[in-house]
Amino acid sequence: MDVDYELQKPPRKHGVTFSAEGTWIELATNIRRIQNHDASALSFEENYRFAYNMVLHKEGKMLYEGVRKLVAENLDQLANEKIIPVFPTGSNNDPMHRSQESDVFLKALRSVWDDHDGNMVKLGQILKYMDRVHTKTEKVPEIAEAGRHLFLRHIIRPPIQQHICTAILNQVRFERDGSSINRSPVKGCVEVFLRLKLDDDSTTVYQRDLEPAFLKESEAFYKAEGQKLLETCDAPEFLRRVEERFNSEDLRTHHYLASQTASPLRQVLKDNLLTPHLSSVISLPNSGLENMIDTQKLDDLARLYRLFTDVPTGLPTIKRAIKGSIARRGTEINRTSLGLDGGDVDPAAEEEDKKGKGKARSTGKTVTHKLELALKWVQDVLDLRDRFVTIWEHAFGKDRDVEGALNEVTSPSILLDVESTFIVLDQAFQALVDSNENSPEYISLFIDENLKKGLKGKTDAEVEIILDKTITVFRFLTDKDVFERYYKGHLAKRLLHARSVSDDAERGMLAKLKVECGFQFTQKLEGMFHDMKISVETMEAYKTHLAKTTAPEIDLSVIVMTSTFWPIPQTVPPCSFTPDMVKTCKSFEQFYLSRHSGRRLTWLPSQGSADVRVAFDASKIELNVSTYALVILLQFQGLAFDAFLTYSELRDATNIVESELQRNLQSLACAKYKILKKHPPGRDIEKDDIFSFNAGFTSNLRKIKVGTVVSRVESGEERKETRDRIDEERRHQTDVSVSFLNLYPIDYRFLS
Repeated sequence: MDVDYELQKPPRKHGVTFSAEGTWIELATNIRRIQNHDASALSFEENYRFAYNMVLHKEGKMLYEGVRKLVAENLDQLANEKIIPVFPTGSNNDPMHRSQESDVFLKALRSVWDDHDGNMVKLGQILKYMDRVHTKTEKVPEIAEAGRHLFLRHIIRPPIQQHICTAILNQVRFERDGSSINRSPVKGCVEVFLRLKLDDDSTTVYQRDLEPAFLKESEAFYKAEGQKLLETCDAPEFLRRVEERFNSEDLRTHHYLASQTASPLRQVLKDNLLTPHLSSVISLPNSGLENMIDTQKLDDLARLYRLFTDVPTGLPTIKRAIKGSIARRGTEINRTSLGLDGGDVDPAAEEEDKKGKGKARSTGKTVTHKLELALKWVQDVLDLRDRFVTIWEHAFGKDRDVEGALNEVTSPSILLDVESTFIVLDQAFQALVDSNENSPEYISLFIDENLKKGLKGKTDAEVEIILDKTITVFRFLTDKDVFERYYKGHLAKRLLHARSVSDDAERGMLAKLKVECGFQFTQKLEGMFHDMKISVETMEAYKTHLAKTTAPEIDLSVIVMTSTFWPIPQTVPPCSFTPDMVKTCKSFEQFYLSRHSGRRLTWLPSQGSADVRVAFDASKIELNVSTYALVILLQFQGLAFDAFLTYSELRDATNIVESELQRNLQSLACAKYKILKKHPPGRDIEKDDIFSFNAGFTSNLRKIKVGTVVSRVESGEERKETRDRIDEERRHQTDVSVSFLNLYPIDYRFLS
């Protein structure tokens, strides 16, 4: 019979029997030596084997709990020996003394932490097998984490806990008050708080203890600080101090506080330094926004923008202030203009001026003064806009939302969202311009003055800048049809009297108006230029025609104007031409109508001028006068030098309306160049005056302009008539088809 034998290994022998208590006693002794910094003679392998054997023999719990107890005892000992003895007393009110006490205390706390953390690192190495096996099985924290929990329980506890927060806050307050502190202990304790987490493993001790206390303290500090700055500083200094506070707090969170505190801390500053004081700072007398704008303090305005746009109500506050500033300045500009230019002039004085009864010199000064005020009004508006655009570009970083604030109408109907604010730049100035009922005329006068005089000696680039500026102020205007009527009249005078500095500038201005308002707006204006061109060709043909026939004694220059293009009065003022003048006009009429059948010519002496060579006793002088003045002078031709003509005789002979007759007699007899003598002498034209030719007139000039036409501001009555005509046109905006064109030749020049 076969028998199978099972071979078995003899039991393994371990040598000396394992004793958990004995092993722990030896390991505990060595751990205490590590905690007491007396580990130089210890063997890492031996201590590791002690811990390994205890875990291997299922004594991990004894090991784990024993180590925790030793760590807790050591922490209690460190607290009693190093921390509690250096508690800040708080008995001394000297800030420096309190800062020194806080510094010593925080250093002690950090020293205890460093001691504890170093010990836990060494213990973690010895107990690595326990962390890998026992803690996982029992689902307890590894020894390093357990050490942090023990530190939190035995060190970060009352009263140490309160002293830590108080010490840190004392140091912060001391630094905020302008003193220097040792930041390292504060930073070290903050780092401890950040590493210590509560049992839920999400909230740090920093978040639970220090940050809320710090933010609360900051809120109280900056609430008082904001009020103090408002009471003791002007606006620029307030803004500088506030910006410095923001920068210092940013540096504080960067150097020794947690980065997570930066945002709530910044909010505390906004809520206490900025938000409650926005309107107060902007409106501070002699230093607020108005003063900054007046003195062009771009750095302070940029600082205001940076700070205010950091808070929700800041930008709306800036916008309201900017709008208010523009409105106030605009009101002042309008008040200056309207109060002094003629809006409140005595109607009787206007009537006298209209009839020519006023004194010639004083009337001329009044007209010039009104024109100067009109031009100044436009320039002031442009200067005001330039000032705010400079602020917007250099201080507000071309912020489109602020651009909207610069230009928003002070009307509740305007939306305040980002989309609308971009397009309202011109609207605030539009409101300013529209608030002056004379603005269409003023803007036209401004352009007229530049195109007559302002562009002399300018380069093409400079001309372009000036034209762009004029278009800028035109763009603000709502009543563009009113402007068109004034501009047409001023353009007509420039073209008829050859007063434009540059044809290119005129056409450049016309092109810009077309871009702004379209072809329909400039169609008639372009027609005026076309008439000027055609008139040149017509006069060349007329001169060729005269060369083949007998030419009239008077040299005639004619501009034929299409009635629908030019600002021609509905009723042509009468004027009785002399026989020679009639003969000359008939010559041109026959030539013109032979080339253009079905047309009708009407002469406009009110728009013409004449060059006439007059023989005085001393010499012959060439005079440039209006057509009316020429007709008056020709009444004295052939009379004896001592002959007189009464006012009534001149009126009946010339058939000139009295207002124009008085004005032209005033320019001939009462102004600088006295071509006629008035009896009795004086500056007023009366109906019982008599006139004679001043044969003794002398001048060093060979050619003199008498009574030249100048741009002037309309009187109140004239402005009312203009408005009535425009209102009538607005009510009846229809296209009218005509079967013939009325052509008005004007501007003939007579040479005797």
